[in-house]
Amino acid sequence: MSQSHVIPRKDSFGHFTDGREVNRYTFCNQNDVTVRVIELGCVITDIRVPDKEGIVADINLGYDAVKDYETNPLSLGAICGRVVNVISNARFTLDDKEYHVTKNFGNHCIHGGKRSFTHQLWSSWIEDDKVKMKYVSADGEEGFPGELTTIVSYQLTNQNELVIEYSASTNKPTPVNLTNHAYFNLAGHNYPNLDEHVLQILADKFTPTKENDIYIPSGEIRDVSGTMYDLRQPVRLGNRLGKMPHGKGYFNNFCVTNVDGSLRLIAKLDHPPTGRRMEVYTTEPGVQCYTGGDTIPHTQGKEGAVYEKLCSICLETQHYPDSVNQESFPNTVLRPGQQYHSKTVYKFGLLDK
Repeated sequence: MSQSHVIPRKDSFGHFTDGREVNRYTFCNQNDVTVRVIELGCVITDIRVPDKEGIVADINLGYDAVKDYETNPLSLGAICGRVVNVISNARFTLDDKEYHVTKNFGNHCIHGGKRSFTHQLWSSWIEDDKVKMKYVSADGEEGFPGELTTIVSYQLTNQNELVIEYSASTNKPTPVNLTNHAYFNLAGHNYPNLDEHVLQILADKFTPTKENDIYIPSGEIRDVSGTMYDLRQPVRLGNRLGKMPHGKGYFNNFCVTNVDGSLRLIAKLDHPPTGRRMEVYTTEPGVQCYTGGDTIPHTQGKEGAVYEKLCSICLETQHYPDSVNQESFPNTVLRPGQQYHSKTVYKFGLLDK
């Protein structure tokens, strides 16, 4: 990936309820691509990219004001942690000790709990062509052991690559699984559906969920062949979403093929009517595909938009859900002296004519 320089600029996005200022950073490259991020939740608020006619639109769902990002129940554009996705029954055992974390998703914990990384005001600074943000999660926060120091960097290149890098360290063993929870619609954030999007996920396997709880992995790693989860060849989402079980679209983890920690292409999302394309590269072993089939009921978004179910897609690069409770899944426990590191690139462009 090229790292040609795009220097961000800083301004104010508004103020937190307690009066603290929320800083915003804007990247604009030479191709009319603009990305904006804020300290609150380490959120990506805007991703503006041109279509095949040169018309620029914001393809990232979000809100207009700080007050909405303070609650942000959908984690729009936010960093989720310290453990993204689900922890079944909101508990896990680590080194023979059982820990109970916050239940905020029925009987389970999701995206780190009620006052997770999504709802915190991070410290921030510009370092060369990157914006770096830092949050120190206290020992016991949301029930998790150890003080965890996390740094996330954002960078935009002139090759239209939005580069996100994560690092973390801890003073006690603790599970760590971080992602950005951006919701995309390549037709524009205010477009009502995903029907004309074409999705490809380069994964041979996925982690099925339990029959009695469609959000919790069964622990199996299953081949996608012959299933609705075979997205190895491009699939028009309008032909697929309505056929998914429970009518909720995708809420599934796909396993990166031949993962070795290197940066590799995992997904492509195309929108032929506008000609826009997004490619997803990651060092992570999994990507959660989520099409907002049930948890986006009539949500007021930015610029007067109203977001409904199945109007956007998340491609969340991460370790597998509930890994801390699944022995067959890749390890998510970080120990003192170890360094957590992860990198994801969202690359924006146009379809070949």
